[in-house]
Amino acid sequence: MTPDQIMLFSLLFFVFVFLIWGRWRYDLVAFVALLVALLTGIVPKEEAFSGFGHPATIIIALVLIVSRGLSNSGAIELLARHVIDASRRLATHITIMSGLAAGLSALMNNVAALALLMPVDMQAAKKAGRSPSLSLMPLSFASILGGMITLIGTPPNIVIAEFRGYALGESYRMFDFAPVGLACASVGVAFVALIGWRLLPKERQSADAGQELFGLADYIAEVRVPEGSAVIGKRVRELDEQAAKSDVEIIGLIRRGRRLPGLARIAEIKAGDVLVIEASPDSLEEALGALNLEYVGKGEGKLGDDDLILNEVVVQESSRFAGRSAMSLRLLYRYRVALVGVSRQGERFSDNVRKLELKAGDVLLLLGADERLADVTGRLGLLPLADRGQRVIQRDKAWLAVGVFTAAIAAASVGLVYLPIALGCATAIFVFLNIVPIRDVYKSVEWPVIVLLGSMIPIGGALQSTGGTALIAGGIVDLSAGYSPIVVLTLLVVVTMTLSDVMNNTATAVIAAPIALEIAARLGVNPDPFLMGVAVAASCAFLTPIGHKNNTLIMGPGGYRFGDYWRMGLPLEILIIAVSVPVIVVVWPM
Repeated sequence: MTPDQIMLFSLLFFVFVFLIWGRWRYDLVAFVALLVALLTGIVPKEEAFSGFGHPATIIIALVLIVSRGLSNSGAIELLARHVIDASRRLATHITIMSGLAAGLSALMNNVAALALLMPVDMQAAKKAGRSPSLSLMPLSFASILGGMITLIGTPPNIVIAEFRGYALGESYRMFDFAPVGLACASVGVAFVALIGWRLLPKERQSADAGQELFGLADYIAEVRVPEGSAVIGKRVRELDEQAAKSDVEIIGLIRRGRRLPGLARIAEIKAGDVLVIEASPDSLEEALGALNLEYVGKGEGKLGDDDLILNEVVVQESSRFAGRSAMSLRLLYRYRVALVGVSRQGERFSDNVRKLELKAGDVLLLLGADERLADVTGRLGLLPLADRGQRVIQRDKAWLAVGVFTAAIAAASVGLVYLPIALGCATAIFVFLNIVPIRDVYKSVEWPVIVLLGSMIPIGGALQSTGGTALIAGGIVDLSAGYSPIVVLTLLVVVTMTLSDVMNNTATAVIAAPIALEIAARLGVNPDPFLMGVAVAASCAFLTPIGHKNNTLIMGPGGYRFGDYWRMGLPLEILIIAVSVPVIVVVWPM
C-alpha cells in the first residue's frame, strides 16, 4: 500500500470506530475526519468543501423541507386518521400501518414518515390496551423498507444515483429503484406484519399499555421538598414503606445542586432538597400527594399553578435537545417548561436530570401549560407520544400541497426538470403559500446529515483517487474467486448491510458506492447490479437501534432493549438478501 492509502485506511478505521462508539455525533466525527484528510493532503484543498455543493446534499435538504410541507398541510394526518382503527386485530393493524408507512416513505423522508405515524400508532395501542412495542418496531422497519422504492425515499438512493451520474454520465431516475424496492418492501412488510412481531421477547408481547402509559419504562424524576412538607426531618430510608405504597422508589437526594453519594439513605431531609425518584407518571403523581412533594420548577416561581399538565415526548436525533441538557438550554427560564423526568430504556444515571446530557431516543416527561408545551415541542424538534394534533396547522391546503409535490415529482420523472430544481420550485411554492413558514425552512433541514454527507463525499472521492477502492474491490473479488458475479454481488450486499447496521447509512453508501463500481470493472460486468445492491444494503439496518434513526426513535417509546432488534431484524435482513439479489439480476442483467 502507498503512504496515502495507509493514511486513508487508518482515518476510515477511526471514523468507523467513533461512529460505532457513538460518543460524539456523527457529523462532528465526519467533519473532523475531513479536516484531517485536508491537513494530510489526502483530499486536495480544491475539493475541501465540494461535498456541500454536491447534488445529493442539495436534494436531501430539499426533500426534508418538502416533507415538512406535506406534514404541515395535514395531508398525512388526514390519511392516517381515515385508515387507523384501534378495534382491528393486531396483525391487521400492523399490516395497514406498515403498508401506509412504506407508501409514505417512498415519497418523503422515512424519518418524517415515522414521526408522523408513531403518535397515531401509540394512540391506537393505548385504546386497544396492548403494548406499543408490538407495532412500533414493525412500523419502523416498514418505513425503512418503503424508502427503497424511489430516488427520494432515502438518502442512500440519492447518493448512489448521483454517484452513478458522476461516474457513468447519467444518474438514476426517480423510479429506477422501484422494481427492486417494491419487491423488498412488499416481502418485508408481509414478514413484519405476519411473523416479525411474534419474534419479540415474551415480556414485550405481554405488556399491557392500559396499565402503564404506553408500557414505557419508569422515569428517573426529580421532585422538590417544599417548606412545611411532612418529610422534613426524616431520613430517606424512613420513606421506603410509604414510597412503596405509591409504587415508586427513592434512589437519591440532591442538596444545593449536588447529589449526595452514598449518604442519601441516612441523610436527614431538609426543605429545598430534591429527591430522585424512579416511577411511572401515574405513580409519580400519587407519590407527590402522599409525601407532600412538588415538581422541580413549580416551587421556584417559574411555573404557575393553573393549567399545568404532563406531556411525554421523544428526543429525535435532529432535536436541539440531543447532546444537550435542560440546564444548558435554559428550558425552565426560557420556555417556562420544566423537565420532570427522563426514561432511557430502564437505565439509571448519576447525573441530575436537569444536567443530564440527553440522547436521541430518550423519553422526557415535561411539565408546563398546554400552549407552552406545544411551543417547546415544535421549537426543540421533539416528538409528542400522544397525537395532540398540534403539528397539523393548515388542513385547507392539504390537496394544494399534494398537487404541488406531485407536479414536481412528475416533472422530474419524465425529464422535464432536473430533480433538485423541481424540488427547489416545490419548496419555493410551499414557502410562498406559507405551507412551510419561512422561519421553519432552515429548521426543517437535518443539518447533522448535511454536514455528514458534505464531509464524507470528498473522503469517498479520495478513496477512489488513491486506489483504495481498487484494493478493497480486489480483496472481495479474490475472496470469491472462481464463483459467478452473482456470488460477488451477494457478498458485497452482505458486507454493506453489516456496515449499515453499525454506522450511518448515508456514510455507508458514500464509502461502498465506489467499491461497487470498481468490483464491476474488475469483473467486466454491468455496474448497475452492484450499485443497486449497495443502495438496498445501505438502507437495510435492522439489527441494532443505532443503524438507522428510526430504530433509535422507537427505542424509548417501545421499551426495547439493544438485543431486541436482531430477533426481528436478522431474519428480515436474510429475507431481503434472498429477494433483492435475484430481482436485481433480472431487472439489471450482468
